[in-house]
Amino acid sequence: MNDQQNEQKPGFWQIVFSTLAAFLGVQSNKNRERDFKHGNIYVYIVSGLIFTTVFIFCVITVVRLVLQSRGL
Repeated sequence: MNDQQNEQKPGFWQIVFSTLAAFLGVQSNKNRERDFKHGNIYVYIVSGLIFTTVFIFCVITVVRLVLQSRGL
């Protein structure tokens, strides 16, 4: 059954978790192979851009909060 799951296109949550794992650098070889074999490159590019944008927004927000709390 697990082999059948790997032969299907990745679902929404699999794409999210694969993008997060790749973003953190902890992607498993099995999932990486599934993504390259059955995934659509454009979906991963878009999800990577979305996660990068969210990450940058979070960093900017944290920096602003720290500077504001220090009175700068």
